[in-house]
Amino acid sequence: MINNMHGVSIKSASDDNKSVILYCHGGGFQIGSTSSHHGLMGRLSHSARMRVIGFNYRLAPEHRFPAAIEDCFIAYLWLLKCGYPPSNIAVAGDSAGGALAVSIALQAIQKSIPPPHCLVLLSPWLDLSLSGDSYTSRAPLDIFSKPEQLRAMARSYVGREIEFDDPRASPLYADLKGLPPTLIHAGDHDITLDDAKSFTRRAKAAELDVQLEVWPEMYHHFQVFEELPEAEDSLTKIGAYLEKHMRR
Repeated sequence: MINNMHGVSIKSASDDNKSVILYCHGGGFQIGSTSSHHGLMGRLSHSARMRVIGFNYRLAPEHRFPAAIEDCFIAYLWLLKCGYPPSNIAVAGDSAGGALAVSIALQAIQKSIPPPHCLVLLSPWLDLSLSGDSYTSRAPLDIFSKPEQLRAMARSYVGREIEFDDPRASPLYADLKGLPPTLIHAGDHDITLDDAKSFTRRAKAAELDVQLEVWPEMYHHFQVFEELPEAEDSLTKIGAYLEKHMRR
């Protein structure tokens, strides 16, 4: 249990127990859990040779913004209290979980707490206003997500009091200064592709270390689908990135 949140710990056979990945599951802020993402977290643990900690944050519409962000930051503080130094913590997430992963680092910076050592974002949904061209151009191609679905999820999450482009809910519009090194994997058929591209441009303008790889013909958070060779290739590259950054 993580402060009354159900959590799971997945340990790789070659885990050195010194570093950990805190994983924020996706699901549009209103579905998903450690159960739905258990396979992905297990494969990530194997690839990175690191322990993965997943947890069930509160979901909309019963628990609207900022409940999920608060829970994710509590999970990060819990890891610090468990004795993991920030230099041994990576935070990862897919789709809405990608936004939550960025929010953890942003909150840490705002509160003068050392942020995690690096971030890994899979098809991050960073702009609830859906302003990017990919929400139109990739809509016929993305077999997993559609604009009307994401609009409904965004409204369910923020309610009527918060604007979609509020930087607290949409990290694309936040001040990114101080963010740790970040790896982003997205698909070329991914409806949220422009979120990844715009975030990368803004991060590089802020002189941050960010890497973006776009996978041809892949759709939104394709890594969830274990049978895809592209999913395996993506996780292999993520594992190499994490080993490079977390085991110096």
